[in-house]
Amino acid sequence: MDFLTVIRRKYRINDYFFPLVMCLIAITVVGILVIGSANESYRNKQILGLVLGLIVMAFVSLVDYEYILKYYWVLYGILILGLLLVLVFGYTTGGATRWIDLKVIRFQPSELAKIFMIIFLAGYLTSHKENMNKPKEVLKILAFMFLPVLLIQKEPDLSTSIVFLLVCMFIFFLAGVSAKLVGGVLAVGIPAVIIGWHMILTKGEEILSSYQYMRIMAWLHPEDYPNGAYQQQNSITAVGSGMLLGKGLYNTDVDSAKNGNFISEPQTDFIFAVTGEELGFVGGCLVIGLLLLICLLCIYIGFKAKDEKGALIAYGMGLLIGIQSFVNICVVTGLLPNTGLPLPFVSYGLTSLVTLFFGMGVVLNVGLQRDRH
Repeated sequence: MDFLTVIRRKYRINDYFFPLVMCLIAITVVGILVIGSANESYRNKQILGLVLGLIVMAFVSLVDYEYILKYYWVLYGILILGLLLVLVFGYTTGGATRWIDLKVIRFQPSELAKIFMIIFLAGYLTSHKENMNKPKEVLKILAFMFLPVLLIQKEPDLSTSIVFLLVCMFIFFLAGVSAKLVGGVLAVGIPAVIIGWHMILTKGEEILSSYQYMRIMAWLHPEDYPNGAYQQQNSITAVGSGMLLGKGLYNTDVDSAKNGNFISEPQTDFIFAVTGEELGFVGGCLVIGLLLLICLLCIYIGFKAKDEKGALIAYGMGLLIGIQSFVNICVVTGLLPNTGLPLPFVSYGLTSLVTLFFGMGVVLNVGLQRDRH
């Protein structure tokens, strides 16, 4: 089946999952409004991201996902190549090398890698299902997962590597890995995490880089590390100051997080702090509700998918949005250490926005072919 045939395939308009599209547009528009309030110079770029994202999503949603899955090895090769190119030719800012400077835009390969890895796992795991629980195959699958994780961690980007690995592990579980294997991993993994956490907090250990260690200590003991805790503490104050209805978008209060420069680059990882301050508890609940609804709609599409491959793609995208949103909001509200992870569809970032819309396009195609029984 050639590509043009795939595009010309007839779908029923009634099968197009418009509730998901409406939620995606709504959450992105809220993000654009808050980004414009946080830093007006980024608003038009995010609007461009929305337009590009919708075009990409509409196009991809009409491409049979089975056709895309035929090239899952190619997608894996592209994601590994992209992560390698970052380490060799990457653009460095804030002590991290996560971008490739294309002059017109800065592209972040790790964002696309998350989407491609979901598709790769859906293709690989369903193609090797009969051997999936054999020790040799398990080791191969884990190697495929950990290679991009290690490359992302090299940038360094610990938060993205953790989210990446969690999504991969959940997909592996949903694909049907044996309960014995899950139990064995938990039996080894939980003590390993406890030991690792103890080692991280032990002076003189160098498991993490100095800035990662500082972020954890600033989270645990903000009074002893005021410089490291400054941004997160101000974020918590900003969210609380919004109270029920917030101070309003584009407010000029000198004591607000954005106007007082209490949070650096508020349009990115700490955009939820601006949301809480300016739209209040109601606005924060709106954002959380829309993100939760997007996750649930992806899971619903996965549940109704015609085959396991489509289901894993939809579940994977729902998990990605859910886990990343949870981590970001926990950081902003002080429940987790500062990680530097964007809030899906809300934080400024063209690479993140367009690649997420690409992934949602694949989910929509799964929905177009869903099982109607």
